Amino acid sequence: MPVDNKGFTREEIREFMHEYYLQPHGTRKEWLASTPISDWTFRRWRKMLVQGDIDRGLIPREHGGMAPTNRELSAFEKARSKEMAAHRAEVEKLQKRVQELEDTNSALGKAIGLLHELSVPEPDTTQTSAQKDS
Repeated sequence: MPVDNKGFTREEIREFMHEYYLQPHGTRKEWLASTPISDWTFRRWRKMLVQGDIDRGLIPREHGGMAPTNRELSAFEKARSKEMAAHRAEVEKLQKRVQELEDTNSALGKAIGLLHELSVPEPDTTQTSAQKDS
């Protein structure tokens, strides 16, 4: 069954759910009440994220006792946190590499500028036409 995303993208829904699970125990209900998302929409998004297919906006049909336990949700959140940490590390690594390449590019630009300055032709010397007799 497709779910209405209320104008949010899949990534925004994932990020919203991630923020929800980061809230300390006992404060999640208050945090959720402070957001513009209704309880009904939140429950649908949670089912879509944990049990269904968020990329296609589908949630499974109701089958009674197939709801995830808190342990399963916690495992999901730990996996998500691990994935986010790996992503941050990769971004950090790539940013360092970009900075290194920009520094190299800058140094090469300066070196090329110096070579151009050094390769400027010198003014011609006047040739003497007088020949010496020996």
